[in-house]
Amino acid sequence: MEYDFLADTYETERLKTLSVWSTFRDQDLPIRPHPLDKRDRNGLEHMVHQCVSENKWFCAMLGIEIGADPLPQTETRIEFIKRYAEDSAQRLAELRRKDKPWFEAVVPFFDVQRTRAWIVLRRIAHTAHHRAEQGMLLRLLGRENYSVYGPSIDSGCLADRGAVTIYPYADVESLIEGESAGGRKRKLPGPLQPCTERPDS
Repeated sequence: MEYDFLADTYETERLKTLSVWSTFRDQDLPIRPHPLDKRDRNGLEHMVHQCVSENKWFCAMLGIEIGADPLPQTETRIEFIKRYAEDSAQRLAELRRKDKPWFEAVVPFFDVQRTRAWIVLRRIAHTAHHRAEQGMLLRLLGRENYSVYGPSIDSGCLADRGAVTIYPYADVESLIEGESAGGRKRKLPGPLQPCTERPDS
């Protein structure tokens, strides 16, 4: 089916989101990019936003209701990881059941009308936008950044100079198992060369 790519992309995006969350530590969660400026979210607020916002979009715009509280009872890093992993797995299963007419149906998107396919794509972009903010927050906290879309600085920098894509875990199941056990992320080599595309560098 021509819209399978949206479910496939959502599947990879949930692993990317959980991978970024796994890189935070519990003591990191209340820290803001600028400690006295409350305009930017801290790590905990990003997790809350991802869980609540995605739940609202899927329920109100896509009609996919999984019947679960979007937030964990205990707001720790590992409990947010487990909550989002479970909920997003159910949403993924529902997306895989949908047919072409469902994706092409026009429904309300805030104050305009859009196809469900457009809304799913916008949801993926929305998640990626906030994940980039979290990546910057991790950098400010001095944490490592694993690959998201290809190599990261910490996995070697640039692919055309030998860097590779390294996720902290191969899949969601091993991520939850590893983080529940205190962390079993893959090792990162660090920068292998200057991180610039300038040809003379």
